[in-house]
This record gives sequence, structure tokens and C-alpha cells, in this order.
Amino acid sequence: MIILGIETSCDETAVAIVTDKKDILSHRILSQVKEHADYGGVVPEIAARAHIEAIDNLITKSMAEAGINSYSELDAIAVTAGPGLIGGVIVGVMTAKGIASAAEIPIIAVNHLEGHALTVRLTEDVEFPFLLLLVSGGHCQFLSVEGVNKYKKLGGTIDDALGEAFDKVAKMLKLGYPGGPVVEKKALEGDENRFNFPRSLKGRSGCDFSFSGLKTAVKREVDKLENITEKDINDICASFQKCVGDIIKDRLNNAIEIYEGLYPDAKRLVIAGGVAANKYINNTIDEITEQKGYTRHSPPIGLCTDNGAMIAWAGIERMKAGLVDDIDFVPKARWSLSG
Repeated sequence: MIILGIETSCDETAVAIVTDKKDILSHRILSQVKEHADYGGVVPEIAARAHIEAIDNLITKSMAEAGINSYSELDAIAVTAGPGLIGGVIVGVMTAKGIASAAEIPIIAVNHLEGHALTVRLTEDVEFPFLLLLVSGGHCQFLSVEGVNKYKKLGGTIDDALGEAFDKVAKMLKLGYPGGPVVEKKALEGDENRFNFPRSLKGRSGCDFSFSGLKTAVKREVDKLENITEKDINDICASFQKCVGDIIKDRLNNAIEIYEGLYPDAKRLVIAGGVAANKYINNTIDEITEQKGYTRHSPPIGLCTDNGAMIAWAGIERMKAGLVDDIDFVPKARWSLSG
């Protein structure tokens, strides 16, 4: 089985061709970081236009790289149908529908979050069920992954996603966009105990997240500092990152307790999404999994951020389960993975 995957939900135009034997025949991502850098975040209209300009050429190059001469050689096409910035989602969906219609091949509408949830099964033999922590620029939640199209949300953010919080802290400190990598780098040189930022929801029941108060607390400290120095910036980043680690540790312990009420013997934790590339957060999570006797799994860094391979693979998993869509499906800006 060979499937073409298209991902255009945010600020990466991504295309990949993947087989059911777990071979990635092509994997291309065109980032829009430069287009959005001056704004400190993604501008939806700019993102949609960039997808339009890039997608046809990216698909052509991916087909050539995979050695596929005709769309009719594909078994199906999978595309992110939501959630995401609706303008970008529409670009990918309409492109996929055109190809599917012309080549008379099946089309599979993939939930972007399901792409992240299942990617680890492309690179590892991870069995269902497993506990998933999905952390990215737009999403932050715990899910019990019971099978393809079978998800139970255990907790999520009640305000900002964690990746968004990293981006906003970076913007406050004039560090550029995206914020995650640069904040992590600055934190390596900082004093993580200098600023005592609030650990939102720590000690409370459940496994929801809240990062809005943390973001506001960072803003207050930045505003207090006159002639902010490189040391100040490093210390803020380190203190912020430590705070995030403490919050995740507390929330993860609760999530494991809830998950074990459902599956006491399936001690598997998967971390997915762009923030999963953060080494400090990974080390914090590793402490918990070791204590709890869990195996810990993550896609390679290149497959943690938004990409077409995760959409193609989710398409393969769904097609194997008989989940193929009619061509008149509607793209969605919001789409919960748990129903």
C-alpha cells in the first residue's frame, strides 16, 4: 500500500509518500518561519497564500523522489482535514480532492491530532493501548489511545497550549520566532531558581493544564527589569522552563493514575508534537516513566513537528481499518480527537 500525505494545517507545507511496510519514500517540508518571523507568530492569511504557492511543486518533487510517475500508482491520498487554520486546511483539502478525483483513488480525511498520535507506530512497534501526551504550538492534552479512531481525552489545556506559551515568552524577550528552540537554548545558560513563577493547577486533581498565568507572570518580571541584560533573559528562560517541567511532572502523575484506572497493565507512554523535541521536558518525563515503570516512546525529532509522513501513516492505519471518506467531506477549523 502506498499513500501520499498532505499537511497544511499551520505554517508548514508538508508532503510525504509512505508505504504500509513503513518505508518513507519521500518526505518534504517547506517551513514558513521567515514569512511569519516579523510578526512573532503565524498570520493565517500569509500562511494560506504560502501554502497555495508551494504545494503543487512540493507534490511534484515528492512524486519524483519516490519514483512514482502517476497518481494512479497510489493506493490513496490522505490529507489533514482539521483542526487548524482553516485557510491552510482548505488549500490542502482541495488539492487532495482534485488529485483523488482525477486519478480515481480513495481519499482519507485525517485529523491532524491523529497524525501526531499514530506517528510513533510508523517508527516503532508500539501496541495499543497507550497514554499519549500531545504537546505542540496549538495543542496540549493527555489521551488514552485505544486504537485507530478510538481515543479518550483525559485532560487538556484550559487556555494556552505549551508551544504557544514558549512562543509568547520568546516574543516578550525579543528572541524571535519560533520560540521553543531559542528559549531552550537560552535556558542552558540561565539560573533556573532566580524567578519563582507560578505552577498553575499544581496539586489539584485531574490532568488539565493552564499556562496563561505563567505567561502573565513572565510578562510582569520582564516589565520590572530596566535595561534587560543577556543574563536576565537567560535566567527568565531557565526559570520558565523549570516551571513548565514542574507543571508537566505534576499533571503527568495525575494522568498516569487516571489512565491506569482504564488500563493498569498497558504501561506505555508516547510523547508527540513539536514540544516533544525539548530535551529538558524529555528529561523530566523520563524521571516519571522510570519511577512508574513505563516504557517511553517518541517519534524521531524530524517527525515530531508537523509533517506529511504522519498524515500518510494515519491514512494507512485508517485505510486498513476500512475508514475511507467520501470526497465531499468538509474541512474543519476545530475537530476534537475524542469525538
